[in-house]
Amino acid sequence: MNIKSLLLGSAAALAVVSGAQAADAIVAAEPEPLEYVRICDAYGAGYFFIPGTETCLKIGGYVRTEGKWYDAYNPSTHFGTLWHTRAHLSLDTATDTEYGPLKTNTVIRFDWQDGGATTTKLLFANISLGGFLVGKADSQYNSYIGYAGGVINDDVVNDGPYELNQLTYNYDAGNGFTAVISVEDTNSGAGATGVNGEDSHNHYAPDVVAGAGYKAGNFGFKIVGGYDSIVEEGAVKARVDADFGVFKAFLMGGWNTDGDKLNKYANANGGGAAKGIGWGDWAVWGGFTVPINEKLQANAQVAYTDSKIFAATANVKWNPVKNLQITPEVSYTNWDSINQDQWAGVLRFQRSF
Repeated sequence: MNIKSLLLGSAAALAVVSGAQAADAIVAAEPEPLEYVRICDAYGAGYFFIPGTETCLKIGGYVRTEGKWYDAYNPSTHFGTLWHTRAHLSLDTATDTEYGPLKTNTVIRFDWQDGGATTTKLLFANISLGGFLVGKADSQYNSYIGYAGGVINDDVVNDGPYELNQLTYNYDAGNGFTAVISVEDTNSGAGATGVNGEDSHNHYAPDVVAGAGYKAGNFGFKIVGGYDSIVEEGAVKARVDADFGVFKAFLMGGWNTDGDKLNKYANANGGGAAKGIGWGDWAVWGGFTVPINEKLQANAQVAYTDSKIFAATANVKWNPVKNLQITPEVSYTNWDSINQDQWAGVLRFQRSF
C-alpha cells in the first residue's frame, strides 16, 4: 500500500467518525425568559406587581421594643420596669377596576411582655372599593377625625373605640370637603364588653357613626358623632387643626349625650381605683407638634374632663437614621374625684420598614 492510499483511507475514516459524533450532538435549550418584579407606583411608594398578576402588593410594618415605668391609665399600678416588644406586619393589595382601586388591608401583631407568652392579634382585615370599606378597622369615630395627638399615651382620657367590624362609606369631594357614614358591629370593640353591664350578644342593631369635615390651606375642621345602640346614648367630637409652619396644633372637644352613663363613644380608660371614671358631660383635648430639625420633633398633649380627670403628656421623637425612631415620653394623670394621681414614663425604640 502506498502513502497516497493510506492518507485517503485515514481521511475517509475520520469523516465517518465526525459525522456520527455530529449526529449524536446535544443542542442546549433556550433559557426561559426571566420575569422581574415590576414597580407599581400608581398606589404610592412601596407597591410592586405580584408576578403573573395585575395585583399590586405592599409589605410593611415595624419592630418595636420599649420600657415602661408606672402606668398613666392606672393610679394603682406601680411596677418598676415593664418591658414590651412587638412585631407589626402589614400587607396591602390594590388592583385597578372600572370602579376604582380594589384594595385590602391586613395587619397582624405579635406582642411579648415581661412575664408573659407571645400573643398574636389580627388588628385589621378589610376590603375597600369605590369609597366603601367592609371588615375590621378602627372605628370611624376615631380614624376619620384623626385620633388625638402625637404622643404614646394619647387616650388616657378615652377618645372612643378602636378596632371593630364595620361597613363604611367615605366621601371625598376633591375640594376639601369630606364625609363619612359607618355602621359598626355592637359585638366588637369596647361596646361588646357592655360598658354599663349590658349583654350585647343578643343585640342585633348596629352602632352608627357619621361625620363631615372641610380643609382649606393650613386649617381643617371635622365633626363626628357616634350612637351606641345598646346604651341608646352617644357622643359627638369636633376638632380643629392648624399648621403654622413652625409648629402644628389641634383642639378637640367631646360631648356625651348622657354624662351619667358610659357608652361606646364616651367610655372610660382608667384602671384600678380609676376604673369606670368617664368624661361626665364633656371632655377636651389639645396638643402641638414642633419640628426642631429634620431628625428631632417635640410633641405635647393635655386633656381634661367634666369628671375632673387631667392628663398631660410630652415627648421627643428622635430619628438618628432613616426609619429608626427613639421616643422618651413622660405623662402625668390626676383623678380629682378619687384624689389620686400618677406619673409614668416610656422609652420606645422602633424600626419601621
